[in-house]
Amino acid sequence: MFDAVVIGDANIDLVVVGCSEVPSPGQEVYVDKMMMHVGGGAALFAISLAKLGVQVAFNGVLGNDSHGQYIRQRFAEYGIDTRMIGTSDTEQTGISIAFNPDSDRSFITYAGTNAELRVEKLNLSEIAQGRHVHVTGYKGRRNHEQYVALAKGLKEKGLTLSCDVGWDESGEWDKSVFELMSYFDVFLMNETEALHYTRMDNVEESIKLMGSLARNIVVKLGGEGAISMKEGILTRLPAYTVEAVDTTGAGDSFNAGYLYGFLQGLDAAECLRYGNACGAMSVSAFGGSTGTPDLAGLKAFIEGYEQKQAVQ
Repeated sequence: MFDAVVIGDANIDLVVVGCSEVPSPGQEVYVDKMMMHVGGGAALFAISLAKLGVQVAFNGVLGNDSHGQYIRQRFAEYGIDTRMIGTSDTEQTGISIAFNPDSDRSFITYAGTNAELRVEKLNLSEIAQGRHVHVTGYKGRRNHEQYVALAKGLKEKGLTLSCDVGWDESGEWDKSVFELMSYFDVFLMNETEALHYTRMDNVEESIKLMGSLARNIVVKLGGEGAISMKEGILTRLPAYTVEAVDTTGAGDSFNAGYLYGFLQGLDAAECLRYGNACGAMSVSAFGGSTGTPDLAGLKAFIEGYEQKQAVQ
């Protein structure tokens, strides 16, 4: 049995530091640093959750290549079970190149084997080895019925569920998401996504609407912290102020902190506190999961930060 099964994307992240422009044809640009990490929202979440001591299994698709092997090895180092990961015979493991200029990040992405993951083909009995399941990869009307069927099937097996809905690259922001969220115990998104889906311009009004449709809605507010609506109760906590060097994976790290609290039966405020702390520690290092803490490190960060604030 596992504490959590994570379903979704895993790829290679190439992080380029010190590149503020894309080279023109025939031009070569030298950068400060280039690093390779495990990437993909589901993979970063899984690693961050495993670091906190949660027994995690991963379900996704990787290529039969060196990058796929690298991800499997990194998962194994954190104790993540990889037996549910499929191997593609046709596509290579996905790669995302992240440029980190001073203003904002830019990406060049090849989805690769991530595009082959089909939730309707998942073995629910195998996934039910976990007591909780976290899913990513929702794409609105393009796979809405499949995700509803997945959620229904897993709930029938007695599992708790969470979902990070993610960015809708289609731009539709289809309202069928409101049906989907009703099946989940925790439904997460960022502020921009929440406002797009609800067609509102105020995050508290947005989360109140969604909170009337679902058990526990969580909206990440970046540098402003996070807000949740759980069983009709609104809770908002400010962010921990740190020097950010790379925001890649910050939302996934927040998710891990919040879901760790949820799996431990903690209240919404404590879940938000753990989420905010994991997010803050994540942005303090290059790479989506490099800065995420173990449980002792997480608690030490929170205690140290709050002691420092108390004497100021």
